[in-house]
Amino acid sequence: MIEVEKQYLKGYTFIDLFAGLGGFRIALESLGAKCVYSNEWDEHVQKVYEDNFGDMPEGDITKVDENTIPSHDILCAGFPCQAFSISGKQRGFEDSRGTLFFDVSRIVKAKKPKIVFMENVKNFATHDDGRTLEVVKATMEELGYTFTQKVLNAVDYGVPQKRERIYMICFRNDLNVNGFEFPKPFKLTKHVENFLLEDEELVKDLYVDRPDTYYNGNKDDKYSNKTSIRLGIVNKGGQGERIYSTKGIAITLSANGGGIFAKTGGYLINGKARKLHPRECARLMGYPDSYKICNSMNQAYKQFGNSVVIDVLQLIAQQIGKAMEEK
Repeated sequence: MIEVEKQYLKGYTFIDLFAGLGGFRIALESLGAKCVYSNEWDEHVQKVYEDNFGDMPEGDITKVDENTIPSHDILCAGFPCQAFSISGKQRGFEDSRGTLFFDVSRIVKAKKPKIVFMENVKNFATHDDGRTLEVVKATMEELGYTFTQKVLNAVDYGVPQKRERIYMICFRNDLNVNGFEFPKPFKLTKHVENFLLEDEELVKDLYVDRPDTYYNGNKDDKYSNKTSIRLGIVNKGGQGERIYSTKGIAITLSANGGGIFAKTGGYLINGKARKLHPRECARLMGYPDSYKICNSMNQAYKQFGNSVVIDVLQLIAQQIGKAMEEK
Protein backbone atom coordinates (compact mmCIF):
# COMPACT_ATOMS: atom_id res chain seq x y z
CA MET A 1 0.00 0.00 0.00
CA ILE A 2 1.01 3.57 -0.52
CA GLU A 3 0.55 6.41 1.93
CA VAL A 4 -2.20 8.44 0.31
CA GLU A 5 -1.86 12.20 -0.15
CA LYS A 6 -5.34 12.86 1.17
CA GLN A 7 -8.76 11.22 1.32
CA TYR A 8 -9.90 12.22 -2.15
CA LEU A 9 -12.99 9.99 -1.94
CA LYS A 10 -14.22 10.97 1.51
CA GLY A 11 -18.01 10.94 1.52
CA TYR A 12 -18.24 8.57 -1.46
CA THR A 13 -19.88 5.14 -1.25
CA PHE A 14 -18.95 2.12 -3.36
CA ILE A 15 -19.82 -1.50 -4.02
CA ASP A 16 -17.25 -4.28 -4.38
CA LEU A 17 -18.24 -6.78 -7.10
CA PHE A 18 -16.19 -9.92 -7.82
CA ALA A 19 -14.59 -8.74 -4.61
CA GLY A 20 -11.89 -11.39 -4.21
CA LEU A 21 -9.73 -10.57 -1.21
CA GLY A 22 -10.98 -6.98 -1.08
CA GLY A 23 -8.16 -5.18 -2.88
CA PHE A 24 -10.54 -2.61 -4.30
CA ARG A 25 -12.05 -2.15 -0.85
CA ILE A 26 -8.72 -1.52 0.85
CA ALA A 27 -7.69 0.93 -1.88
CA LEU A 28 -10.89 2.98 -1.83
CA GLU A 29 -11.28 2.92 1.95
CA SER A 30 -7.75 4.30 2.25
CA LEU A 31 -9.04 7.33 0.33
CA GLY A 32 -12.07 7.77 2.58
CA ALA A 33 -14.80 5.96 0.66
CA LYS A 34 -17.28 3.60 2.37
CA CYS A 35 -18.21 0.13 1.13
CA VAL A 36 -21.98 -0.50 1.21
CA TYR A 37 -22.15 -3.88 -0.56
CA SER A 38 -19.85 -6.73 -1.60
CA ASN A 39 -20.26 -9.80 -3.78
CA GLU A 40 -17.98 -12.84 -4.23
CA TRP A 41 -19.00 -16.39 -5.14
CA ASP A 42 -15.90 -18.38 -4.01
CA GLU A 43 -16.59 -19.73 -0.50
CA HIS A 44 -12.91 -19.86 0.50
CA VAL A 45 -12.46 -16.24 -0.52
CA GLN A 46 -15.71 -15.21 1.14
CA LYS A 47 -14.37 -16.47 4.47
CA VAL A 48 -11.11 -14.51 4.15
CA TYR A 49 -13.07 -11.39 3.16
CA GLU A 50 -15.32 -11.76 6.22
CA ASP A 51 -12.31 -12.32 8.51
CA ASN A 52 -10.81 -9.04 7.33
CA PHE A 53 -13.80 -6.75 6.85
CA GLY A 54 -16.43 -8.16 9.15
CA ASP A 55 -19.09 -8.78 6.54
CA MET A 56 -19.83 -11.76 4.33
CA PRO A 57 -20.08 -11.00 0.60
CA GLU A 58 -23.27 -12.08 -1.14
CA GLY A 59 -22.73 -14.98 -3.55
CA ASP A 60 -23.48 -15.69 -7.23
CA ILE A 61 -23.99 -12.30 -8.80
CA THR A 62 -26.09 -13.83 -11.59
CA LYS A 63 -28.87 -14.54 -9.09
CA VAL A 64 -28.83 -11.13 -7.37
CA ASP A 65 -31.69 -8.74 -8.09
CA GLU A 66 -29.96 -5.50 -9.06
CA ASN A 67 -32.72 -3.47 -7.44
CA THR A 68 -31.82 -4.87 -4.00
CA ILE A 69 -28.25 -3.49 -4.18
CA PRO A 70 -27.78 -0.26 -2.19
CA SER A 71 -27.35 3.01 -4.05
CA HIS A 72 -23.69 3.94 -4.43
CA ASP A 73 -21.34 6.46 -6.02
CA ILE A 74 -18.70 4.06 -7.36
CA LEU A 75 -19.08 0.56 -8.74
CA CYS A 76 -15.88 -1.51 -8.55
CA ALA A 77 -15.57 -4.74 -10.52
CA GLY A 78 -12.69 -7.02 -11.44
CA PHE A 79 -14.95 -9.33 -13.45
CA PRO A 80 -13.57 -12.48 -15.13
CA CYS A 81 -12.70 -12.32 -18.81
CA GLN A 82 -15.18 -14.29 -20.91
CA ALA A 83 -15.86 -14.65 -24.61
CA PHE A 84 -18.84 -12.58 -25.67
CA SER A 85 -21.39 -13.82 -28.16
CA ILE A 86 -21.17 -11.10 -30.80
CA SER A 87 -24.19 -10.60 -33.01
CA GLY A 88 -22.32 -8.23 -35.29
CA LYS A 89 -25.02 -5.59 -35.01
CA GLN A 90 -25.47 -3.79 -31.72
CA ARG A 91 -22.07 -4.17 -30.05
CA GLY A 92 -23.69 -2.98 -26.84
CA PHE A 93 -25.86 -3.95 -23.90
CA GLU A 94 -27.61 -6.85 -25.67
CA ASP A 95 -24.31 -8.30 -26.91
CA SER A 96 -23.03 -8.65 -23.35
CA ARG A 97 -25.76 -11.08 -22.26
CA GLY A 98 -24.52 -14.45 -21.05
CA THR A 99 -21.33 -13.01 -19.60
CA LEU A 100 -20.51 -11.77 -16.11
CA PHE A 101 -19.98 -8.28 -17.48
CA PHE A 102 -23.72 -8.28 -18.18
CA ASP A 103 -24.27 -8.46 -14.41
CA VAL A 104 -22.12 -5.35 -14.03
CA SER A 105 -24.01 -3.54 -16.78
CA ARG A 106 -27.48 -4.42 -15.47
CA ILE A 107 -26.49 -3.08 -12.02
CA VAL A 108 -25.15 0.10 -13.65
CA LYS A 109 -28.40 0.44 -15.59
CA ALA A 110 -30.47 0.10 -12.42
CA LYS A 111 -28.39 2.11 -9.95
CA LYS A 112 -26.67 4.73 -12.14
CA PRO A 113 -23.49 5.19 -10.06
CA LYS A 114 -21.37 8.25 -10.73
CA ILE A 115 -18.27 6.20 -11.53
CA VAL A 116 -17.56 2.66 -12.74
CA PHE A 117 -14.05 1.35 -12.02
CA MET A 118 -13.18 -1.99 -13.66
CA GLU A 119 -10.07 -4.15 -13.91
CA ASN A 120 -9.16 -7.18 -15.98
CA VAL A 121 -6.22 -9.13 -17.39
CA LYS A 122 -4.02 -7.46 -20.00
CA ASN A 123 -5.30 -9.72 -22.77
CA PHE A 124 -8.79 -8.36 -22.26
CA ALA A 125 -7.70 -5.41 -24.39
CA THR A 126 -7.15 -7.67 -27.42
CA HIS A 127 -9.51 -10.54 -26.55
CA ASP A 128 -11.49 -11.81 -29.56
CA ASP A 129 -9.62 -9.36 -31.82
CA GLY A 130 -10.72 -6.43 -29.70
CA ARG A 131 -14.43 -7.18 -29.98
CA THR A 132 -14.82 -7.97 -26.27
CA LEU A 133 -13.46 -4.56 -25.25
CA GLU A 134 -15.58 -2.98 -27.99
CA VAL A 135 -18.73 -4.45 -26.41
CA VAL A 136 -17.78 -3.18 -22.95
CA LYS A 137 -17.09 0.32 -24.31
CA ALA A 138 -20.27 0.40 -26.37
CA THR A 139 -22.33 -0.88 -23.46
CA MET A 140 -21.04 1.76 -21.06
CA GLU A 141 -21.60 4.51 -23.62
CA GLU A 142 -25.09 3.20 -24.28
CA LEU A 143 -25.77 3.39 -20.53
CA GLY A 144 -24.69 7.05 -20.46
CA TYR A 145 -21.01 6.94 -19.47
CA THR A 146 -17.66 7.97 -20.83
CA PHE A 147 -15.15 5.14 -21.27
CA THR A 148 -11.38 5.35 -20.74
CA GLN A 149 -9.03 2.38 -20.57
CA LYS A 150 -5.32 1.73 -20.27
CA VAL A 151 -3.00 -1.20 -19.59
CA LEU A 152 -0.72 -0.45 -16.63
CA ASN A 153 2.17 -2.49 -15.25
CA ALA A 154 2.59 -2.63 -11.45
CA VAL A 155 6.37 -2.31 -11.82
CA ASP A 156 5.85 1.26 -13.07
CA TYR A 157 4.05 2.20 -9.84
CA GLY A 158 6.39 1.19 -7.05
CA VAL A 159 5.70 -2.56 -6.93
CA PRO A 160 8.52 -4.93 -8.01
CA GLN A 161 6.27 -7.35 -9.87
CA LYS A 162 5.56 -7.66 -13.58
CA ARG A 163 1.78 -7.48 -13.51
CA GLU A 164 0.06 -5.88 -16.48
CA ARG A 165 -3.67 -5.26 -16.19
CA ILE A 166 -6.25 -3.23 -18.08
CA TYR A 167 -8.08 -0.60 -16.03
CA MET A 168 -11.35 0.88 -17.27
CA ILE A 169 -12.76 4.12 -15.84
CA CYS A 170 -16.25 5.40 -16.65
CA PHE A 171 -17.88 8.66 -15.52
CA ARG A 172 -21.60 9.32 -15.84
CA ASN A 173 -22.10 11.80 -18.68
CA ASP A 174 -24.15 14.34 -16.73
CA LEU A 175 -21.20 14.91 -14.38
CA ASN A 176 -19.17 16.42 -17.24
CA VAL A 177 -15.87 15.03 -15.94
CA ASN A 178 -13.15 15.74 -18.48
CA GLY A 179 -9.98 15.94 -16.42
CA PHE A 180 -9.28 12.30 -15.62
CA GLU A 181 -5.78 11.04 -16.40
CA PHE A 182 -4.21 7.73 -15.47
CA PRO A 183 -1.33 8.05 -12.99
CA LYS A 184 2.10 8.69 -14.44
CA PRO A 185 4.80 6.01 -13.96
CA PHE A 186 7.63 6.63 -11.53
CA LYS A 187 10.98 5.06 -10.72
CA LEU A 188 11.05 1.77 -8.84
CA THR A 189 13.03 1.95 -5.60
CA LYS A 190 12.30 -1.49 -4.10
CA HIS A 191 13.03 -5.01 -5.22
CA VAL A 192 11.90 -8.50 -4.24
CA GLU A 193 14.40 -8.57 -1.36
CA ASN A 194 12.52 -5.70 0.32
CA PHE A 195 9.36 -7.82 0.56
CA LEU A 196 10.81 -10.98 2.10
CA LEU A 197 10.02 -12.35 5.55
CA GLU A 198 12.83 -12.14 8.06
CA ASP A 199 11.68 -15.14 10.10
CA GLU A 200 13.42 -18.15 8.50
CA GLU A 201 11.28 -20.51 10.56
CA LEU A 202 8.22 -19.48 8.53
CA VAL A 203 9.83 -20.31 5.19
CA LYS A 204 12.08 -23.27 6.01
CA ASP A 205 9.78 -25.77 4.27
CA LEU A 206 9.76 -23.75 1.04
CA TYR A 207 13.43 -24.29 0.19
CA VAL A 208 14.23 -26.75 -2.59
CA ASP A 209 17.41 -28.82 -2.66
CA ARG A 210 17.47 -31.02 -5.75
CA PRO A 211 20.32 -32.57 -7.72
CA ASP A 212 18.81 -31.31 -10.98
CA THR A 213 19.32 -27.66 -10.02
CA TYR A 214 21.46 -25.73 -12.48
CA TYR A 215 22.78 -22.16 -12.22
CA ASN A 216 23.77 -20.08 -15.26
CA GLY A 217 26.78 -18.38 -13.68
CA ASN A 218 25.27 -14.91 -13.48
CA LYS A 219 26.45 -12.95 -10.46
CA ASP A 220 23.72 -12.03 -8.04
CA ASP A 221 25.06 -8.56 -7.28
CA LYS A 222 23.30 -6.13 -9.62
CA TYR A 223 19.89 -4.55 -9.28
CA SER A 224 17.29 -4.38 -12.04
CA ASN A 225 14.37 -1.96 -11.92
CA LYS A 226 12.42 -3.37 -14.82
CA THR A 227 13.16 -7.07 -15.27
CA SER A 228 13.40 -10.37 -13.48
CA ILE A 229 16.98 -11.65 -13.28
CA ARG A 230 17.23 -15.35 -14.18
CA LEU A 231 19.90 -17.21 -12.20
CA GLY A 232 19.10 -20.84 -12.86
CA ILE A 233 16.59 -23.64 -13.28
CA VAL A 234 15.37 -26.86 -11.76
CA ASN A 235 14.71 -29.85 -14.01
CA LYS A 236 14.14 -28.56 -17.58
CA GLY A 237 13.41 -24.96 -16.64
CA GLY A 238 9.75 -24.94 -17.55
CA GLN A 239 7.15 -22.72 -15.95
CA GLY A 240 7.51 -22.98 -12.20
CA GLU A 241 11.06 -24.35 -12.53
CA ARG A 242 13.03 -21.11 -12.87
CA ILE A 243 15.16 -19.41 -10.23
CA TYR A 244 15.45 -15.62 -10.05
CA SER A 245 17.39 -13.00 -8.14
CA THR A 246 15.75 -11.03 -5.33
CA LYS A 247 17.56 -7.96 -6.66
CA GLY A 248 15.18 -7.80 -9.62
CA ILE A 249 11.43 -7.77 -9.90
CA ALA A 250 9.09 -10.67 -9.26
CA ILE A 251 7.49 -12.61 -12.05
CA THR A 252 3.71 -12.32 -12.31
CA LEU A 253 2.08 -14.14 -9.40
CA SER A 254 -0.30 -16.74 -10.79
CA ALA A 255 -3.38 -18.58 -9.56
CA ASN A 256 -2.49 -21.63 -11.64
CA GLY A 257 0.52 -23.43 -13.02
CA GLY A 258 2.79 -26.29 -12.02
CA GLY A 259 6.43 -26.89 -11.27
CA ILE A 260 8.32 -26.96 -7.99
CA PHE A 261 8.03 -23.16 -7.67
CA ALA A 262 4.43 -23.05 -8.93
CA LYS A 263 2.48 -19.78 -8.76
CA THR A 264 5.36 -17.60 -7.44
CA GLY A 265 8.56 -18.64 -9.20
CA GLY A 266 11.76 -19.56 -7.37
CA TYR A 267 14.22 -17.11 -5.82
CA LEU A 268 17.79 -17.49 -4.60
CA ILE A 269 17.67 -16.53 -0.93
CA ASN A 270 20.50 -17.10 1.54
CA GLY A 271 22.25 -19.26 -1.03
CA LYS A 272 19.26 -21.57 -1.52
CA ALA A 273 16.29 -21.57 -3.87
CA ARG A 274 12.71 -21.35 -2.64
CA LYS A 275 9.28 -20.19 -3.71
CA LEU A 276 7.69 -17.20 -2.03
CA HIS A 277 5.59 -17.49 1.12
CA PRO A 278 1.92 -16.39 0.87
CA ARG A 279 2.71 -13.42 3.14
CA GLU A 280 5.43 -12.32 0.72
CA CYS A 281 2.91 -12.66 -2.12
CA ALA A 282 0.50 -10.52 -0.10
CA ARG A 283 3.15 -7.83 0.27
CA LEU A 284 3.84 -7.89 -3.49
CA MET A 285 0.13 -7.27 -4.06
CA GLY A 286 0.05 -4.33 -1.63
CA TYR A 287 -1.70 -6.03 1.29
CA PRO A 288 -0.60 -4.87 4.75
CA ASP A 289 0.86 -7.38 7.19
CA SER A 290 -2.27 -6.94 9.32
CA TYR A 291 -4.28 -8.64 6.56
CA LYS A 292 -5.47 -12.11 7.62
CA ILE A 293 -4.44 -14.77 5.11
CA CYS A 294 -6.24 -18.05 4.37
CA ASN A 295 -4.95 -20.94 6.50
CA SER A 296 -4.59 -23.14 3.43
CA MET A 297 -1.36 -22.21 1.65
CA ASN A 298 -2.63 -23.61 -1.66
CA GLN A 299 -5.75 -21.47 -1.43
CA ALA A 300 -3.71 -18.44 -0.37
CA TYR A 301 -1.42 -18.75 -3.41
CA LYS A 302 -4.44 -19.05 -5.69
CA GLN A 303 -6.18 -16.08 -4.06
CA PHE A 304 -3.24 -13.72 -4.33
CA GLY A 305 -2.57 -14.90 -7.88
CA ASN A 306 -6.11 -13.77 -8.74
CA SER A 307 -5.90 -10.52 -6.80
CA VAL A 308 -5.42 -6.88 -7.74
CA VAL A 309 -2.40 -4.72 -6.88
CA ILE A 310 -3.67 -2.34 -4.23
CA ASP A 311 -1.01 0.32 -4.87
CA VAL A 312 -2.08 0.72 -8.50
CA LEU A 313 -5.76 0.93 -7.54
CA GLN A 314 -4.95 3.60 -4.94
CA LEU A 315 -3.11 5.72 -7.50
CA ILE A 316 -5.93 5.42 -10.04
CA ALA A 317 -8.54 6.16 -7.35
CA GLN A 318 -6.62 9.29 -6.39
CA GLN A 319 -6.83 10.43 -10.00
CA ILE A 320 -10.56 9.72 -10.00
CA GLY A 321 -10.94 11.86 -6.87
CA LYS A 322 -8.92 14.68 -8.40
CA ALA A 323 -10.99 14.61 -11.57
CA MET A 324 -14.19 14.79 -9.55
CA GLU A 325 -12.82 17.77 -7.61
CA GLU A 326 -11.93 19.61 -10.80
CA LYS A 327 -15.24 19.12 -12.62
